[in-house]
Amino acid sequence: MRIAVGISGGVDSSVAAWKLLQEGHDVFGVFMINWHDTEGTLSGDCPWEDDLMYARMTAKRLGIRLEVVDLSEEYRERIANYMFREYEAGRTPNPDILCNREIKWDVFANKAIELGAEMVATGHYCRRGNIDIDGHNYAQLFRGKDIQKDQSYFLCQTTQKQLSKALFPIGNMQKSEVRHIAKEQGLAPYDRKDSQGLCFIGKIDLPTFLKQKLTAKEGHVIEITRERADEIIYEHNINAGENINLLSQPYKLNPNDGDVIGSHQGAHFFTIGQRKGLGIGGTKLPLFVLGTDTQQNIIYVGQGDMHPLLFRSVIPLRTETINILRPIPEHESHQYEGVIRYRQSPEKMRIVSVKENYFAVFDNPQKGVASGQFCAWYLGEELIGSAMMD
Repeated sequence: MRIAVGISGGVDSSVAAWKLLQEGHDVFGVFMINWHDTEGTLSGDCPWEDDLMYARMTAKRLGIRLEVVDLSEEYRERIANYMFREYEAGRTPNPDILCNREIKWDVFANKAIELGAEMVATGHYCRRGNIDIDGHNYAQLFRGKDIQKDQSYFLCQTTQKQLSKALFPIGNMQKSEVRHIAKEQGLAPYDRKDSQGLCFIGKIDLPTFLKQKLTAKEGHVIEITRERADEIIYEHNINAGENINLLSQPYKLNPNDGDVIGSHQGAHFFTIGQRKGLGIGGTKLPLFVLGTDTQQNIIYVGQGDMHPLLFRSVIPLRTETINILRPIPEHESHQYEGVIRYRQSPEKMRIVSVKENYFAVFDNPQKGVASGQFCAWYLGEELIGSAMMD
């Protein structure tokens, strides 16, 4: 089979290509250039020129050709501009999830197929399977065997059509095994650090990056005590009653709920649950962001990571973003395990629909629920669906 491998210059994609060659496939590599700007990026973080150098060394060592494609225009439109829009609206985007759906498994995969590939492989730590339901074959997506490196969450918005062309050669391997093979085979990236930060850009100083489009503006930081938080939650629950739509809404915070303890340079630069970047000291416990108001340019904070306003059990989902990877027959359990961020321990939850509105209802309250992030739900190790949290 002729397979294109997304060679990123890292160890994972290098070993993915090696493994496919060992299995006897006709393999070629494709390297993506997705970003040219440097404003907001942190130095020493392996710009794409370094990545391309390692990708070329890998291709040469493996004896495969390497195609280079520039997708920076598509990346700016579909990912960077999406980030700016979401932050400006007071939401917290997840560009890595959108990058997989919009770039890797759409623009990039289509380009690879144009170059002659039958299937497209990446170095993701996840596994693909197949299941027959009522005579129809569906692709399945499973967690990677290395639970510490599992990346299925980042692929939670991929579609059946996209998964049908996807291969994940190292999904059954441990990271330590991948590095061992890379060293044994003389692959140059064997000891490179794993990439971190924004997809295909690397580590960034978020406020500096966002200031390319969003204007800095000084505003108040207001602290809400736990005592006042308990009152806010009680009022919220009393007013909502059994109305799940009202119950799922974020807590309503206003300037009278606390005292001004400092200032910031723009509410849209912060996200719920954030600890670093406030620049305010002198409190008994660390401060965490409880809420942001981009209209009044206010940040609400509270002391300690167990502050009551950090937790919610019922989370509204944006209906238009719901992505079900494959149908769930009636005989299968509809009691899922859900996560609202990467590397979170899964928690028991269920999906509830009321008049075309959908909600993720967790058995235990979830900390740091941020509008714009994604909730993904699993049956065992299989990822079933996901949606953006509202």
